Amino acid sequence: MSGEAATGNRRPALWLVLALGLGALVVLIGLGTWQVQRLQWKEALISTIDERIHSTPLPLADVERKFAEDGDVDYWPVTVTGEFRHEGERHFFATHDGQSGFYIYTPLRLEDGRFVFINRGFVPYDRKDPALRPEGQVTGTITVTGLARNPLAEKPSSLIPDNEPAKNIFYWKDRDAMATSAGLPIETSLVPFFIDADKAANPGGLPVGGVTLIELPNSHLQYAVTWYGLAAALAGVLGVFVWRSRRPGA
Repeated sequence: MSGEAATGNRRPALWLVLALGLGALVVLIGLGTWQVQRLQWKEALISTIDERIHSTPLPLADVERKFAEDGDVDYWPVTVTGEFRHEGERHFFATHDGQSGFYIYTPLRLEDGRFVFINRGFVPYDRKDPALRPEGQVTGTITVTGLARNPLAEKPSSLIPDNEPAKNIFYWKDRDAMATSAGLPIETSLVPFFIDADKAANPGGLPVGGVTLIELPNSHLQYAVTWYGLAAALAGVLGVFVWRSRRPGA
């Protein structure tokens, strides 16, 4: 077989390798660009959160107005006054400082008769029963300052277990299911978002307040560098491949 014929036979294989390489290069560049876009989004979100959490706490009416306008009140400081209905507290499975337990979501009855669920904070797994922490079951009118948190329209992921209202164990914040299982009156009007209480100490030390996650992970720059680095390496390999394939006798 002549060298010219051999070259002709190799040409489809060379083009196939080149096409696959270019396709992979496009994918890698696309992934890098996507991470850059995610980086910009995350930095804007972190900036917004930082601005909000350092704001002066707002009256509930002002935060409700913001929610009515754009449906987003996450991390706005808010102050509310009312009476806890401890018999309706709901238990949200969580970990805190490496310890398993529950966040205690307790309905607070406002002066106007409505209710808002307050995430009072964390209790260890073996202190789930309110009878084991009676000091923290404060009575009478109380003022709570904390951060507003958006509600969830649906379970965030299929990987999250289904809530078990009958056992008073929740894995995602289904506000309506919490209200129904808490035994609140059917005609009850609920504030459309949650409030995470601040770090103000509760009698007896439980629940431990101030459990809102503020520091969001932001690894998008590293991911972008990785994808772009792989793209550059692949581009170099393809360049060498093309150069060698065009050499006489290759």
